[in-house]
Amino acid sequence: MTAPMTFAAHLRAILTLGLPLIGGHLAQFAIGLTDTVMLGWYGITDLAAVTLAHGYFFAFFMFGSGFAMAVMPLVATSAGLDDVQGIRRSTRMGLWLSFAFGLLALPAMLGSGTLLRLLGQDGTVADLAASYLRVAGWGLFPALLFMVLKSYLAALEHTRVVLWITLLAASSNALVNYILIFGNWGAPELGAMGAAIASVCTQSVSLLAVVLYARRLHEHQLFRRLWRPDWEMFARVLGLGLPIGLTLLCEVSLFAASTFMMGWLGEVPLAAHGIVLTVSGVTFMVHLGLSNVATIRTGTAFGRGDRTHMQRGAIAVSLLSLCFALGTIVAFLLIPEPILALFLDGDDPARPEVMATGVVLLALAALFQLVDGAQVVALGLLRGVQDTTIPMVVAVLSYWAVGLTVSYLLGFPAGMGATGIWLGLVCGLACAGILLMLRFWIRAIGRVPQPNAA
Repeated sequence: MTAPMTFAAHLRAILTLGLPLIGGHLAQFAIGLTDTVMLGWYGITDLAAVTLAHGYFFAFFMFGSGFAMAVMPLVATSAGLDDVQGIRRSTRMGLWLSFAFGLLALPAMLGSGTLLRLLGQDGTVADLAASYLRVAGWGLFPALLFMVLKSYLAALEHTRVVLWITLLAASSNALVNYILIFGNWGAPELGAMGAAIASVCTQSVSLLAVVLYARRLHEHQLFRRLWRPDWEMFARVLGLGLPIGLTLLCEVSLFAASTFMMGWLGEVPLAAHGIVLTVSGVTFMVHLGLSNVATIRTGTAFGRGDRTHMQRGAIAVSLLSLCFALGTIVAFLLIPEPILALFLDGDDPARPEVMATGVVLLALAALFQLVDGAQVVALGLLRGVQDTTIPMVVAVLSYWAVGLTVSYLLGFPAGMGATGIWLGLVCGLACAGILLMLRFWIRAIGRVPQPNAA
């Protein structure tokens, strides 16, 4: 019998696997980040519109990503059991479900203008956001399929190639943004529409690159007779992925709803909100990478029924997340102005107002760094043991019943505006972080069922 890994060995293994995943998430996030930065330089109206459009797009994207997230623990568990067929079957059906979801979501992208206006958004900003989504919505297909193959490769610990592909994609997105947003090198000046075109092109190139790499893993024969249905595995991925997608939707919709509420307050609060949300998103990518590591390593331990490995790994990944959260809290509180200045044109007349609002929001963002990291890592640990239904219920209660309700009540009836909306976000994330960690340590870690009994 193999001796249990030491705590130091767990830390080394998590960093070896996790750093490329974190880098890949940061590079993926850089696609939206470059949109925000460059549109902030281009104009506040375009920035506000794309902030609104990103919130709308990512609500659908994250829901659809549930099927990709389901592939990760399934592949990791199959890898722990040396089940090549299980790896192939779960990945294929993840691709099927992601494509099907894209077909269902596309009409909502193409007809987003009406819904945005019904949600009370400013007419000019809503029309520009809808124009962006009519183009960017087509990128949902390559983006979701890329997520499935990324989860497949990550679960098999092929993380470096995912990092390099995503870095290439982020670089190409920045280049095409530079050309099309501002009309450089003889191209038309398209503003927000240029950012939409760049995003679709980038997502398509990313998918092509990851498909070419996955074809090299001949032992899995991933794309051979891809059109053949596997209804048993289809149902299993659906059953695991749908609660994950709904959990992701609950969190993303909380932030999307906060964006819509900011839109009721005006263009300046919405722009400041977009910047702070983007900065918080950068730090979240680190926790998300650690969450993926938690899923992979817990999934392989789950496949072997190794409770000791699971416990030590969970402690190690939680500790790393905690240390990073403390560092970001210090940065958000001590250097808010330099951070915010990265996103704004120095000559924009609205800059002082956006900066003043942004400093307050960034301080509030510091409040939820600890709990935000805790909740996403706990979700990763729970997915590793294929526990997704109860976390979905926790997410509904935390993000919607607590977070959304408190945001609205403090923001509007209590008259706290942008500050109240962000305090609601803090409350919702804190509730989720505490309950999900309790769920893992009290229930999931207390009994480790075998995969076929999950």
